Amino acid sequence: MTNIALRAPFSFSPNEEQKRFLHWALCWLILPNIGFMLLWYIGAPPRQIDIVAIGLLGLIVKRFPFWLRYGTYVATVVMTTLSFVSGLFNLSIKSLLYSLQFFAEIKPSNSLEYILVGAALVAMLVYAYFAFRKDQNFETPWLILAGAGGIVALAATDYAMGQGMRGHYKRIAPEGAYFSSGAAQSGIEARADGTRHIIVVMVESLGLPRGNAEMQRLLFAEYKNNPAIRARYDLSQGHNPYYVSTTAGEVRELCGRWGDYYDLVDRKDSNCMPARLANKGYATHAMHSFIGSFFERDQWYPNIGFQKTEFGPLLIERGARNCGGVFAGACDRDVPKQMADMLKKATKPTFLYFLTVNTHLPVPPGMNLNNEDCERLSPKLEKAFPQICRQFVMWHDFNNAMVQEIVAKDFPAADILIVGDHMPPYFDRYHRSQFDPAHVPWLYLRHKDAADAKAGDREG
Repeated sequence: MTNIALRAPFSFSPNEEQKRFLHWALCWLILPNIGFMLLWYIGAPPRQIDIVAIGLLGLIVKRFPFWLRYGTYVATVVMTTLSFVSGLFNLSIKSLLYSLQFFAEIKPSNSLEYILVGAALVAMLVYAYFAFRKDQNFETPWLILAGAGGIVALAATDYAMGQGMRGHYKRIAPEGAYFSSGAAQSGIEARADGTRHIIVVMVESLGLPRGNAEMQRLLFAEYKNNPAIRARYDLSQGHNPYYVSTTAGEVRELCGRWGDYYDLVDRKDSNCMPARLANKGYATHAMHSFIGSFFERDQWYPNIGFQKTEFGPLLIERGARNCGGVFAGACDRDVPKQMADMLKKATKPTFLYFLTVNTHLPVPPGMNLNNEDCERLSPKLEKAFPQICRQFVMWHDFNNAMVQEIVAKDFPAADILIVGDHMPPYFDRYHRSQFDPAHVPWLYLRHKDAADAKAGDREG
């Protein structure tokens, strides 16, 4: 019986030159990008420049020794990961690199997402160590053109997959950008005449809902739907543009300009609201639920006019509970009582600023954050957007704590501004698209004067 060799009709047996090309494509097109490619269908920051840079670098170093190629690869993975994170959190690379010095002060191990990403990166680097040992030095002109074409095709695909999310990432203020803030729009500082306290609360990741009726209903509902609040305060609401991250939001609201805190660490700025109010005779007091060394707030807060600062450890020592998460600190919902106690004992008009922290993404369930049962707030939100629901229930708890204090009969006269720092930087399109990519909300509670109360009585 004659033996007949059977071959698959479309079998491909690459020669040595083609094998070298395939090894290159694996190492410089697939491995550095595959994790981000998996995110195309759920949303991610654009990476066209990164893809092109990595691919071209791979074409340059393909003939180099193993250790140089692998070392270059590791460096590109680090840089493209940092670039991705900077886009996700609306930071410049410079700002992100500057913030890495504070990495030891957070707890990424409290986030399952960070653990999984870290494990995937390590696994990919280990696999690449062996893949890079194979020869990548192909020289055939048409294969070089094929490599360049693969780079362009991958970058074009990344661009196409990101359509519809432009403006959601890398929000850095351009030169001459129009400026506005919650403090400016509300006019809260103009009310600082010495007869009332001034309170500004910046809420971590408080974004402006867009096209989601349930989220719009819940935003500031604790104040808007409360008759005791309405009896004591005139409410107004709006939104203003934001750029970059939390510290830039603080500079926006406290110093009335675009920028960040870097230049405030070593110099004073008398044009910031705390300094201006201090010159008018106000006591100026800043509180934050996290540690003061994070982003050097213990250094630049005094430079913009805060005479007293209190951070998470002291707030916990005074009775606030511990709340976990990546940014473990004092529970935001416990701080309003401390704010109220301080103002009740104040001997002079006070400007009080509070920056929350618990709703910084990622927000895990549990860890004393009281967010496991967010169905208690909104069954609709819990079913459709469980991560956003966890944030809303934490904002709800904080707002309820604020309401309880500011409607008390012995709470002194105060004007209150509550404002977001930036939109919550969810990486996936599904959650991220629920928020306006360019604006954050604010709510102003203007304390009614005696004349306002009398006018209200007459209208009633």
